[in-house]
Amino acid sequence: MLELEVVTPYRQVLHTQVESIIVPATDGYLGIMTNHAPLVAGLTIGVLRYGPAHGEKQRLALSGGFVEVTDNKVTVLADTAELAGEIDVLRAMEAKRRAEHRLRTRAANVDYVRAELALKRAMARLQAAGVEDEEGQGSAAGHAVEH
Repeated sequence: MLELEVVTPYRQVLHTQVESIIVPATDGYLGIMTNHAPLVAGLTIGVLRYGPAHGEKQRLALSGGFVEVTDNKVTVLADTAELAGEIDVLRAMEAKRRAEHRLRTRAANVDYVRAELALKRAMARLQAAGVEDEEGQGSAAGHAVEH
């Protein structure tokens, strides 16, 4: 088993025992299981998945930070982190809509880098909440929420 701890500057988000963890590292998603080699890696905006090795994983949205793996303990130091159940889906959908609108307008006063990051954060929150799949398309859960 792995000990997983996720902390932000404001709170401890999660502290639990799991078999498997998948983190959004800067070079792509990284899988961590028992007896993983020591590691420190940067994290990007995305969804952290944790749970049984071969089964349904729980999710949380991250917006960057670092992961450290030592002696079957995985510590995630995140800029922000939200468990799936904490995510305000309507707020995240509105943030996604606003960011997409800013990116489409091509106005001179739009900060495109900031709008892109806002879009990525909103999409990660929706994916963690189970509303959108990895490609940004609505999932069955998302359709249930919308109807």
